[in-house]
Amino acid sequence: MEVPKTIVCVDCGETAHLISYPPEEGWAIGDYVAYRCRGCNDRWDLVVSEEDQDSPAPTHPTIAEEARAILAARRENSSD
Repeated sequence: MEVPKTIVCVDCGETAHLISYPPEEGWAIGDYVAYRCRGCNDRWDLVVSEEDQDSPAPTHPTIAEEARAILAARRENSSD
């Protein structure tokens, strides 16, 4: 099972990065996973649950993908 490399900090909304090393056997239900926020420096200790096993890790758009979406929206708006 995989855990996300980053999560959103509930306190400040910045990105929190994974600071736990993955176990040799891989992540399992009940394991503790630690994240550190780059904005407020809070530490988040989370427990891997069955819900994590069923849902894929969230993906975030890259800067290039966001830029393409903005340009496409501008092209649509300018042709109106």
